[in-house]
Amino acid sequence: MGPLLTQKVHEKLRAAMKTGARAVECSLDLERSTTTVEVGAAGWNWQGQRFPWLESCKDRTIYYWTGEGFEPAARFTTSLIKLVPTEWGPPTFEIDGIKMLPTAQDSPYADAQRKVGLIKPRGKVILDTCGGLGYFAAWCVLGQARQVLSYEKNPDVIWLRSLNPWSPEVGGALTLAEGDIAEQIAMLPAVSVDAILHDPPRFGIAGELYSQAFYNHLARVLKRKGRLFHYTGAPNKLTSGRDVPNEVAKRLRHAGFAAALEGDGVLAVKN
Repeated sequence: MGPLLTQKVHEKLRAAMKTGARAVECSLDLERSTTTVEVGAAGWNWQGQRFPWLESCKDRTIYYWTGEGFEPAARFTTSLIKLVPTEWGPPTFEIDGIKMLPTAQDSPYADAQRKVGLIKPRGKVILDTCGGLGYFAAWCVLGQARQVLSYEKNPDVIWLRSLNPWSPEVGGALTLAEGDIAEQIAMLPAVSVDAILHDPPRFGIAGELYSQAFYNHLARVLKRKGRLFHYTGAPNKLTSGRDVPNEVAKRLRHAGFAAALEGDGVLAVKN
């Protein structure tokens, strides 16, 4: 994987060059590790290769090396999909400017660790319905899950994963299928998974993933006493006019779960 640049790192390199330093310690993989970079007026050297200074390095943008130059880690096919840096290191991503992972209080990677802990992944077959950058899947694998079945319908998000050093490698216990779980769920066998992680986009974008029919399918594929964590976020009831977490809990109960609000989501156990 080539170097990744953010405005913070680029400014650090520039500042070192202006002070006359020959080298500086920094991270070129979003704080996954640190490395030594040689700096000079014409550019900077890393691992025996010369890289140019960026003419413009924007905030809230991650730049990746194409082999010929630096480009923003973003694509526009049907929506603008963009990898976005955080103060914590592990990035979040946006779809048409809407942030997909919480970052206000903690790293999205650490946030995923806490949520995966709720479903106790060790030795389990886990359905990861909306894979995103793969942080849930990463912690399931680290938590010694027997198998992680992850789905992501947007190929541009899967492309972002290939650039993100915090996204897990596919293989071993982890499989990643490009597909819409709203459609794929009907093809999964009954009582075939031990636990489920459901982290859908907000209701206004993907209402089908909050439907009673979809929750009925989740109940169908989950084994008895299996755990489900459903991220809902905390949309403002005063502006949205909806109480999404409690609506979700009510539908899950109707599908056959014991469900209760848990942090920014709903934790449920199949009866």
